[in-house]
Amino acid sequence: MNISNLITHTEALIFASEKPLSSIEIVELINNAFGFLDDKIILDQIETSIEGIKEKYAAEFYPFELRQSGGGWQFLTKKEFHKTIAQLNGDKFLKRLSNAAMESLAIIAYKQPITKSEIEAIRGVNSDYSIQKLLEKELVVITGRNENMVGKPLVYATSKHFMDYFGINSSTDLPKINEVLAEQIVQPTLVNADHFNVDNEPESIQDASEVLNINPPFPNDNSQAK
Repeated sequence: MNISNLITHTEALIFASEKPLSSIEIVELINNAFGFLDDKIILDQIETSIEGIKEKYAAEFYPFELRQSGGGWQFLTKKEFHKTIAQLNGDKFLKRLSNAAMESLAIIAYKQPITKSEIEAIRGVNSDYSIQKLLEKELVVITGRNENMVGKPLVYATSKHFMDYFGINSSTDLPKINEVLAEQIVQPTLVNADHFNVDNEPESIQDASEVLNINPPFPNDNSQAK
């Protein structure tokens, strides 16, 4: 199969799929569809096809683009059209997570797999309601039980829908906490250095963070309109 035909078949699969498709899944689907071919389609060919599709829809006159999100490839509306799409979807699209739910979700995202008691130990408050809401929205899933803890409590982790909701492809795409904190720290300007006792300076960045009592930042809602 030549590359032009492969591009159209790849595009058709991604367009028709109800879930994000990975490159490997596309290879398997096309090979299953054309099992009579002597030369099987390989991953490099699909990746070349995907680059061609991405380049095609990067043009300004297309309102959507091909992006890797939620664990695979899918067509998503471009950012500049999100407000327009929001009018179609109404309040459901515009509704954001509560601060409590965002706190719980951020802890799960950065600490997963994690139990409810561990989440509550970090937040300092009961998290039953926020975790239930995250489960209802399918942003987190129960992945099993912690066999090493008393009572074998349930263990929570983020779902594939979580990646799609925030427009990322995997948990490794989350912003690094130390990088975000570095942007938030404001360096002071010393008016008179004699006014400061250098003997009290923290010996490490970790000591400084403990003095400042800095808490981890939480990810923003960067979900894409579909």
